[in-house]
Amino acid sequence: MPIFHILLVAVIQGITEFLPVSSSGHLILLPNLVGLDDQGLAIDVAAHVGTLGAVMLYFWSDVRLAILGLPRALTGKRDTPGSKLAFLLIIATIPVIVAGFFLKITGLNDAMRSVALIGWTMLGFGLVLWWADQKGTSTKSEADWSTKDAWLLGVWQAVALIPGTSRSGITITGARFLGYKRSDAAKIAMLMSIPTIFASGTLLGLDVAAQADVAMLRDMALAAVFSFFAALLALALMMRLLKSVSFTPYVIYRVILGAVLLLIAYS
Repeated sequence: MPIFHILLVAVIQGITEFLPVSSSGHLILLPNLVGLDDQGLAIDVAAHVGTLGAVMLYFWSDVRLAILGLPRALTGKRDTPGSKLAFLLIIATIPVIVAGFFLKITGLNDAMRSVALIGWTMLGFGLVLWWADQKGTSTKSEADWSTKDAWLLGVWQAVALIPGTSRSGITITGARFLGYKRSDAAKIAMLMSIPTIFASGTLLGLDVAAQADVAMLRDMALAAVFSFFAALLALALMMRLLKSVSFTPYVIYRVILGAVLLLIAYS
């Protein structure tokens, strides 16, 4: 695969994975709108590995805490900050795994890759994010994250399996509706992405492993590196901007892109 194509896919994945604008929607649209061949599953997996590395590095103190607390969490104990965080992340990941498995065995995941659907979800869920951000209270912080909220945000996250929804966007939307502050809503959404990306990457990686050759491994390595740096930059920028601005700029982008896609789909 040409390096420019790999770079384009990786940068788009890296930038859009953690911004509330839907990375999967952009990756599906890329070959349709610019005339490039579909990048293939292997590059998608590699790009996700890169973004996983970026979010783990950015929130390393929390990630390390959860990793150390995981053994206690697996035995049902939540008596330390690390075991509590690990437990809540497990709870929040269950709905998306169940929903993803259902979509895979039914084939519905392939049936939802249309430009029209992405246009509607980009537009509709963008407006829902705006409503949640404007009307939601800011009474909760990450310290208030509870088992109930983890379940609820897990269900919100599962909705992101619909292309164009945005995993981070819909999770932030749910967190704002629950009353979390903007920065805390974003942080919880980012931490929830770690086990989700890991699970999806592992599942997709098993499909790729048997087909990998030297050329494919080289392309995958480049995609992972490019997406890592793009994601780290986008993540750092968003978390910094949330101290002074709302999610409205992302909403405007989603609404405009959604409207353009609907015009294309129905013209």
